[in-house]
Amino acid sequence: MARPLDFDPIIEARRQWAAHGWEEACDGMAAVTSIVRAQQLFLGRIDAVLRPLELTFARYEVLMLLVFSRRGSLPLNKIGARLQVHPTSVTNAVDRLEQQGLIKRVPHASDRRTTLAEVLPVGRELALRATTALNESVFRRPGIADDDLLVLFGVLQRFRGSAGDFSAAQALPRA
Repeated sequence: MARPLDFDPIIEARRQWAAHGWEEACDGMAAVTSIVRAQQLFLGRIDAVLRPLELTFARYEVLMLLVFSRRGSLPLNKIGARLQVHPTSVTNAVDRLEQQGLIKRVPHASDRRTTLAEVLPVGRELALRATTALNESVFRRPGIADDDLLVLFGVLQRFRGSAGDFSAAQALPRA
């Protein structure tokens, strides 16, 4: 990792925004830019954990969705809807997972137009190993104070809801 900067470049960008007459947008720019940078940092940590397992986060999400499903299988269009990704992304992830021997495509029992992705035992085992590693290295210690985690989640949930990600807010259950 490169040496940390001696200043926060987003604070400097915010200052420049204001200095150039965009005061009404400077806080939003700083917040959005901070979220994008945080995503980059989290994805870097996640990739470092998943790369040795020959997984990407997108493929890991597909595996976990299948592991969590009742039958271990879901239609491809449902995978896309639940992960909120484009059908092409689902097809690519399923193709790679199938090539790796972690899932298989199967025809739907009652709808010939629908194809299911079904997790195989080796895929289930890898998903659980990956989850253990991610829990230990990323999710248990995300680098955000415990008191701030649910506050941050609530702010982002309200944003996602207002952006149309889902129609009804759910309360986060306490673990």
